[in-house]
Amino acid sequence: MRARMATALLSLAGVFLALYLELHKLGVIGPLACGTGGCEAVQFSSYSRVFGVDVPVIGIAGYGTLFVLSLVSLQRPADERWPALLRWLALGGVLFTVYLTCIELFVLQTICRWCVGSAVIITLVCLAAWLGPRRAGAPGDE
Repeated sequence: MRARMATALLSLAGVFLALYLELHKLGVIGPLACGTGGCEAVQFSSYSRVFGVDVPVIGIAGYGTLFVLSLVSLQRPADERWPALLRWLALGGVLFTVYLTCIELFVLQTICRWCVGSAVIITLVCLAAWLGPRRAGAPGDE
């Protein structure tokens, strides 16, 4: 239960982080609180869209889906389908993040602190989903 709650809370944090980045990209809020100068370069690079969709929008959708799956798995602890789907989607999120991080490091040659924060969040979501108890009543699933 604790691992599923952790995935829900972390996923919600990811939604807010991605929403912040998208609101900045749309010009709704002012400059990003970054400190490295790399955030603007990353947010407005040609790599900031995948198949015509802003990367933060993909983040909002992905983290939102993980959040909903976490809540569903909390409500149906005996049904293993939802946590399994959560695990695989979180792993997909980590792989997408690895791709984006490689773009930052090797192509753009800059780092966005917000992107690093998102990478940490999705990694923790994935770890909690995979390392947490896999079935109701498992030790530590209180």
